[in-house]
Amino acid sequence: MQVLVRDNNVDQALRVLKKKMQREGLFREMKERRAYEKPSERRVREKAQAISRHRKAARKKMREGLLAGSKRVATTR
Repeated sequence: MQVLVRDNNVDQALRVLKKKMQREGLFREMKERRAYEKPSERRVREKAQAISRHRKAARKKMREGLLAGSKRVATTR
């Protein structure tokens, strides 16, 4: 990752660098790697992230009018 410093403006270059790192998910990854994560915890976290991504995509499609509003149907046994 590379950031250009223009006119000796280091503060602006740092802001740009932090924004790039945030976009790449570097801060999140560093936070996750601070401590050991059990494989079972990792699976739970990854599944939750996948569900979150799916819901976000569905919300985006609903906003664009491509997907009808889905309603959950309660089932009884």
